[in-house]
This record gives sequence, structure tokens and C-alpha cells, in this order.
Amino acid sequence: MQRKFSGKYWGRAVGTMLAGAASLAMVSCGPSDTSAPAGSDASATEETLTLGAIPDEDPERLQRQYQLLSDYLSAELGVPVEYKPVTDYAAAVTGFKTGDLELVWFGALTGVQARLQVPDAEAIAQRLIDTEFTSVFIANTGAGLSELSSVEELATLKGKTFTFGSESSTSGRLMPQAFLEKAGVSLEDFKGEAGFAGDHDKTIKVVEAGSYEVGALSSSTWNKRTEANEVDLDQVQLIFETPAYFNYHWVLNPVLKEQFGDDIGDRILAAFEKLDPSNPDHKEILDLFGAERFIPTANENYNDVESVGRAIGKIR
Repeated sequence: MQRKFSGKYWGRAVGTMLAGAASLAMVSCGPSDTSAPAGSDASATEETLTLGAIPDEDPERLQRQYQLLSDYLSAELGVPVEYKPVTDYAAAVTGFKTGDLELVWFGALTGVQARLQVPDAEAIAQRLIDTEFTSVFIANTGAGLSELSSVEELATLKGKTFTFGSESSTSGRLMPQAFLEKAGVSLEDFKGEAGFAGDHDKTIKVVEAGSYEVGALSSSTWNKRTEANEVDLDQVQLIFETPAYFNYHWVLNPVLKEQFGDDIGDRILAAFEKLDPSNPDHKEILDLFGAERFIPTANENYNDVESVGRAIGKIR
């Protein structure tokens, strides 16, 4: 039976590895409104809350996930909510910067990147698991690798072919690369160039197929796919889970306060906190997010991730 690892909280220990990480040479549709009918009160005009998310999993899964959430938020907030998919992580950050996306589900790195470009943007909610999130390293069973017991043992990956997920993924690139650096592994130590599969699901598939011997991805996605029996465990195995860090969260664009009032952040947070796994409709949404429940968060929770991002050149 495939065993799940449980990482210990990394917290401020990030600071101890920044010196090593710093040595790396790393390398429109705006918010819509519906014009009021002739002769009606202008106050009846409805504006749309535009939802976005980094495309970290299969697009069809994401469409279902965010459509259900949009319907739920629309009912709870009493305003139209529309989900707009984007092509890649950078597009989610750009959409947030321009105001085309007003409430976005970001990973820790993209959330920091987005907030740095939009004054007064706020991280407002995260899943309970995002307070102690982890990445996993997986290997094709033909690679001859065994389970690793420490960050330092990542050094055994030298000379292997290796892929990350998206270039801007926190759990599929930023933190795995930081832990590799702590183990003394640079990107040049892999066989050939390190790859970028695009998202967590694709990382599983390319390692499973043997296109790469090793890959790194979100532990959440790995657990969801293995629990659903969607991974061939005869072809790919989990070899290491990292220490924990803060990750995914919802970020509020301040333009929403202009549209819906200064309390819109509190109302959105209350809607997320209201999601109850004992309610079948709510449970479906929570399950799609891999969440037990949502809790409040704050910008300062991602300071360590920002430091690592700056050290490896993903934030300037």
C-alpha cells in the first residue's frame, strides 16, 4: 500500500537555507457591469465579481471546481460571480494586476508576485492544509531510487532526469528547488536540462511514463490522484515529502471594495468559512479543493516564501 508522508512544519527554518539558495543563478475582459434598463434606477446596476485561479491541474477538473464555487459565492454574496480560466500562472498574475481578475486562487509564490504589483491587495483565506503544505518528489520505478529520509538525501538525485511542474509553481518548483539547493543539488547536476511539465497532473504523467526519472509536485494533488486510483503505482512511486510551508490562498483585489463596499473581503471570507463538509453541496466543493475547511490568512504568512523567491530569482 502506498504510504503517505507527513512533513514537519518548516516555518522560520527557511531563513537558514537562504544563503545557499541565494547562490543560484536562475537563471481582457475587465469586471463587467450590466447596464440598467431604460428608466430604471442606476443603483439597480449589477456588477460581476470575476474569479480566477492558477491552472495547476487538469483544465476540465478546474472548470467544474470553479463553476460550483462561483455558483455558491453568487448565492452567498448576492452578486453575479464569473470564473475566467487563464492559460498559465503568469496570466493569472497579469489578470490580477490589470483588474481583469478580482478574486484569485494563487499559490504562495504567485500570490506574492500578484500582491507586490497591486497596492492594498489582501490574502484573505486559505485551506487548513495550506498552513502546513508540502511538496513531494516522485520517481519512476525504473529509476532505481529508494525512499529518502531527509532533505540532505536529495543529493542522490544528481545525475537523474528531472522535471518540475510550472515554472511559477510554489509546490511544484519554488520550494522543491529550494530544498534541492539545501541538499547541495543545482539544476546543472541533473542529466540534461530540468523540465517543466506545466502542472501537477502532467508531472505525474511524464514521470509515470518514464519521460523523466524524477519529478516534484504538490502533495495535495499526489494524494488526491492516488486516493482516486488514478496513478499507476507500479510505474511511479513517492520517494520524499518536504518539510512544511504556507501555500495556496485567495487574494482579494482592492477594486472589489470600490464595486461592492469595504466589507466585501469580510463577506467573502465568511462565505468560505461557512462551507461545511456535513452539507453535501458544500462537501463537493471542499473535496474538489482537497480541503477540510477554509480559514483566514494574512499577507505576512508568505514572507518566507517571498524571501526564497527573491533568493532564486523568481521575485525581483
